[in-house]
Amino acid sequence: MLVTEFRTKDLPVAERFGCWHDMTASALIPNAIRSDHEANFRASARLLDMGGVKVSALSYPSLETRRTAKLIRRSDPESYQLMLNLRGSHRLLQSGRDAVSGPGEAMLYDTSRPWHGWAHAAPNTAGGVMVEVPRTLLPLPANKVDRLTAVPLPGRAGMGALLSGYLTRLVAGATAYTASDGARLAACTLELLTAFLAHHLDATSSSPSQNHHWALLTEIHDFIRQHLGDPDLSPGMIARAHHISPRSLHRLFRAQDITVAGWIRARRLERCRRDLADPLLHSHPVRAIAARWGFTDPAHFSRAFRAAYGLSPQDHRRSHR
Repeated sequence: MLVTEFRTKDLPVAERFGCWHDMTASALIPNAIRSDHEANFRASARLLDMGGVKVSALSYPSLETRRTAKLIRRSDPESYQLMLNLRGSHRLLQSGRDAVSGPGEAMLYDTSRPWHGWAHAAPNTAGGVMVEVPRTLLPLPANKVDRLTAVPLPGRAGMGALLSGYLTRLVAGATAYTASDGARLAACTLELLTAFLAHHLDATSSSPSQNHHWALLTEIHDFIRQHLGDPDLSPGMIARAHHISPRSLHRLFRAQDITVAGWIRARRLERCRRDLADPLLHSHPVRAIAARWGFTDPAHFSRAFRAAYGLSPQDHRRSHR
């Protein structure tokens, strides 16, 4: 896990705003930024890169951001960003919505769609904790998650309080984590964020039928995760376990724009990727880790891993040593 500290006060005054702009473009996401405080821009960031999942504690003066279609074409990680607002207020225009979040509220951004945002300091700084996760890692239907973008989500009670408390403690203790903690913390962060969003999706479901489908799909996702190591895991096995037909199962997954087999493969690859980066498992052969998560053919596993992540399993392991 990579932890980076960035403070503009450590830089010459004339370079502060430009360096902040460049840092956020490379470590977070490219945005066009302007501020009335550019002449002496005092901001700070603590960035945790856990390999796929990123968490950042950010503090800055009032500013304005734009993510344009041109910037999206140039660089799009195809991710969701959730901003937990701790100070000041944040306004976001995206997907035809215009929303403002205050302290204790969260807001979801879609990096693949243009946005226009403003942060208003109160009184000196605005900021909070931001989580960024690739769409492919979030086990929720994209067409449902999109309903939550640019919508203020409460963070002081129930699931919101649980997520807020976890995120603030996560960034506060960043210097104490070891390299092997990164993959485990990424999994914890993803699970808790998924639970938070799923909670709000349940609350916004428009009909009992949709509620039933969503509950069934969530149950099936959990079943798949529990049986990823079983090489016999298949659509037929899943359908029988939930007393539905294979056709009904495939119809549920079509709403997510993915096949059942594709969803299983993606979750297995995620587990393999996590274990290959774990220093405590470096003595385990790659083929043993692959077999642990249901890949019985080492050659097929290597091809699938390279197609998903752009490098071989061995190269991924070496990059985390």
